[in-house]
Amino acid sequence: MALDKVLDQLDGDADHALERLFTLLRIQSISTDPAYRPQCREAAEAMAADLRSIGFDAELRDTPGHPMVVGHNNDAGPDAPRFLFYGHYDVQPPDPLDLWETPPFEPRIVERPDGTKMISARGAQDDKGQLMTFVEACRAWKTVTGKLPVRITVFLEGEEESGSPSLPAFLDANADELRAAAALVCDTSMWDRDTPAICTGLRGMMSEEITIKAASKDLHSGLFGGPAINPIRVLSKIIAGLHDEEGRVTLDGFYNGVHETPDAVKEMWANLGFDPAAFLAEAGLSKPAGEADRTVMEQLWARPTCEFNGITGGYTGEGFKTVLPAEASTKISCRLVGDQDPHAIRAALRAHVEAHLPEDCEAVYHAHGSSGGIALSADNPVIQRAKQALTDEWGKEAATIGMGGSIPVVGEFKDRLGMDCLLVGFGLDDDRIHSPNEKYELSSFQRGARSWARILAALA
Repeated sequence: MALDKVLDQLDGDADHALERLFTLLRIQSISTDPAYRPQCREAAEAMAADLRSIGFDAELRDTPGHPMVVGHNNDAGPDAPRFLFYGHYDVQPPDPLDLWETPPFEPRIVERPDGTKMISARGAQDDKGQLMTFVEACRAWKTVTGKLPVRITVFLEGEEESGSPSLPAFLDANADELRAAAALVCDTSMWDRDTPAICTGLRGMMSEEITIKAASKDLHSGLFGGPAINPIRVLSKIIAGLHDEEGRVTLDGFYNGVHETPDAVKEMWANLGFDPAAFLAEAGLSKPAGEADRTVMEQLWARPTCEFNGITGGYTGEGFKTVLPAEASTKISCRLVGDQDPHAIRAALRAHVEAHLPEDCEAVYHAHGSSGGIALSADNPVIQRAKQALTDEWGKEAATIGMGGSIPVVGEFKDRLGMDCLLVGFGLDDDRIHSPNEKYELSSFQRGARSWARILAALA
């Protein structure tokens, strides 16, 4: 069979595949820092060149920010289904540098005492290692058979780690070119290091920054303490009122569009062997703090949240300064599920703030991102074929899971292109993405490529 030869090719070319990944990892494509704009372009050019080397018609597409990479391969013929593969070549800043065991852009292989190996570098998992699993699978198919089993468009973004500001307009302008039977997204995780997974649910996001302003300037607490309103006290009371004693969010209409998790899905999750006590213990915690009537897994995968990601006001430096601040700010993010409307929730949050503002105070709002939750049917034929391919590769039935995080591009593909996504990734929870000493298991990289080779065959 051609697939067997493709898998053999991947195994025989493993060292060269690692060299190609290391070349990409050395490029400091930090999208959020303008100082690294040339390096982001360098990474885009490197990916386009690599795709061209295996028969893709690939090029850079300029945007107001960092360039997109778009490449097409139609060797499978006009009657073959077409799929869009999405990944991103940009990475998070590596700071704080002093916490890295070795320089973040000097990739290396680390062997543990038990013989397992990992790739250490910024971007090793998120998302350079992940996207290269797919590219290597395509390379092997081209080497062995001269073509891919299906038509493929590769679409790589350079601003995912900085909010994807150029993405919506680019999708709108190139919708006909990018639209496909489904999108393939490799930016998720396995259930554990031996069990592959397909993600069928993602939480959406609504983010808001709120500043409460009062006096015209900072005030001395001895001269004004008492009669002068304190924005920190006002803000603290407002955000404390966003949850009740049972952990539920109190915003009007917050739970509109939140659906109950089917019993069959709950049973499937229960059979995954998730240990909530061990999960919390890894973070130094012991008691769940979400909705009291929901399991930890439900809280993570199927329930919405309202969380405070930062709060500032007054003097926060070393020592002490007896000041009443003129303003205080907080950053709030709501993870959304089902059919929750992020715009309605933003409006409800602002209404809650306005309803609790005392005299002499005003609120200033700064909207950040917003996207709805995503739920995919596990009965989708693309998901079913991919699940079998993953099971064949790993020797364990692929888990169907949810994710507590958000991948905004999945919602953009659905809303702007009318296209569902197949979410398959090979990361692990301990890969330390966005943190110092990011890593990617060597087995994830190598067997991830083998998995994609099988999935491509299954999709044909």
